[in-house]
Amino acid sequence: MLHQNTLNFLSDLAEHNEREWFQENRPRYEEAKADFETLISNLIDRIGKIQELGPLQPKDCIFRINRDIRFSKDKSPYKLHFSAGIGPGGKGAGRVDYYLQIQPGGQSLLGGGMWNPTTEQLARYRQEVDYNAKEFKTIIENKAFRAYFPEIHGATLKTAPKGYPKDHPEIELLKRKALFFAHNFSDQEILLPDFLDRVMEGIVILKPYCDYMNYTLYDEAESF
Repeated sequence: MLHQNTLNFLSDLAEHNEREWFQENRPRYEEAKADFETLISNLIDRIGKIQELGPLQPKDCIFRINRDIRFSKDKSPYKLHFSAGIGPGGKGAGRVDYYLQIQPGGQSLLGGGMWNPTTEQLARYRQEVDYNAKEFKTIIENKAFRAYFPEIHGATLKTAPKGYPKDHPEIELLKRKALFFAHNFSDQEILLPDFLDRVMEGIVILKPYCDYMNYTLYDEAESF
């Protein structure tokens, strides 16, 4: 479970997203970061029982709290959440993994899926949907899956992608430029002793989809 102090720090950071305030409160940040690292370490251990992760450490998974502001109009220096991407190779592996975000105000979430794919990956996804949509839909339209992940997130085309007819039976899936699923947690939930169990419940539901997408996008047949 996470500690209330971690949420308090993130809430205060949202009110004071400035380098001077952050440096003055660095001990609070370090404490909150350590709390999140413990959560991710425990989560890695739990996921490792259902999937081979290799020698994965929390530092391989946790994203920096500093924002990349080089090309952003918003010059706020820090993210308002802690986040991690958990899967073989960690956050930098470029594969479809499990994303966990902790942010006050009901913005904490567990998610996963295709996000910002390359042109080649998007073509492979659409080819798979065109050839074998039934198997794919069996996963994402499963009752338990849709109950836990009711919405598809990410950009979509306004019309049919090049090479596919507008009346294709799976045109809505083909128009997707991203296919990300997320489940939100309340602040009360993430402070519960069984929060890790709740996250693992979602990961077990999400795993067949992540396996399928890694197989489709990266030929990871051993994971599917």
